[in-house]
Amino acid sequence: MASEQADATDGDTGALALKILVAGGFGVGKTTLVGAVSEIRPLRTEELLSEVGESVDDTDGVDQKVTTTVAMDFGRITIRSGLSLYLFGTPGQDRFWFLWDELAQGALGAVVLADTRRLQDCFPAVDYFEHRHIPFVVAVNCFAGARSYGAHDVSRALDLDDGTPVVLCDARDRDSGKEVLIRLVEYAGRMHTARLLDSVG
Repeated sequence: MASEQADATDGDTGALALKILVAGGFGVGKTTLVGAVSEIRPLRTEELLSEVGESVDDTDGVDQKVTTTVAMDFGRITIRSGLSLYLFGTPGQDRFWFLWDELAQGALGAVVLADTRRLQDCFPAVDYFEHRHIPFVVAVNCFAGARSYGAHDVSRALDLDDGTPVVLCDARDRDSGKEVLIRLVEYAGRMHTARLLDSVG
C-alpha cells in the first residue's frame, strides 16, 4: 500500500508527486518545517492550547508554546523539474495519534523531527514507521540553547537500525529543510528498490 500514491503523477503536468510525512513529538517544529519549505501557503490546523489540554498534554520544555496542530499541516515543494513533494505534518500529542494511519496511507517516507532536549518524545514516531516498514530519516532540529550531539550519538540513543539516516537541521530554514527532504527521497528510493529486488529475487 505504501507505494500506491508514492508513484502518483499530476494529471495536468505529468510531474511525479510524492507523499511525505513530517512527524515527531509535541512542539518539535513540524509546523515550522512544513511552513518554511512549502512553496504554497501551507494549510494549518492549529488551535490555541487550552487549560483543559494542560491536564493531558506534556508541555515540559515547550512552555512558551501557545498553539497546537489538531489534524495536520499540508504544504508542497518542488525538488526539481518534474518532482514535487506533498508534505503532511502529523499532530504531536498522543490523543491525536489515531489520525496517523490515515495520513500514512500512500506515503513514500517520513521525516521524524527530534529535539535533543526531549529526545524520548520521538520514540513513538520511530516505532510507528519501523513497524510499518515506512522509510524515514531522523532530523535533529537544532534549537538555540540545546546541547549539540552528533548524528551517531542520536542514532545510538534512539537505537536506530543500521543505515537509518540522521541529519542535523534548522526547521526554520528553507534550504536546511529542503536538504532533509532530499536525503529522505534518496534513502526511501534505495529502500523501495531493494524491496522490489528482494520480491522478484
